[in-house]
Amino acid sequence: MSKEETNKFSLEIEKIAAEKSISHMDAVIFYCEKTGLEIELTAKLISSSLKTKIKLEAEKLHYLPKSSTNKLPV
Repeated sequence: MSKEETNKFSLEIEKIAAEKSISHMDAVIFYCEKTGLEIELTAKLISSSLKTKIKLEAEKLHYLPKSSTNKLPV
């Protein structure tokens, strides 16, 4: 996939997430349902910044273990 396709996809996901007030993970699923794109194919389209956002959302929802970072417990 080209960088242009990746940027276009990521911008569309950001737009959907903001407009519908949903998570980025849900925005990817919504986009796939709307366009008929197979979810498995999105892995190549997701930019590194979007991957980071999805990862943080997954950690917050306890879908993934939290990254070991030097954060103070709050």
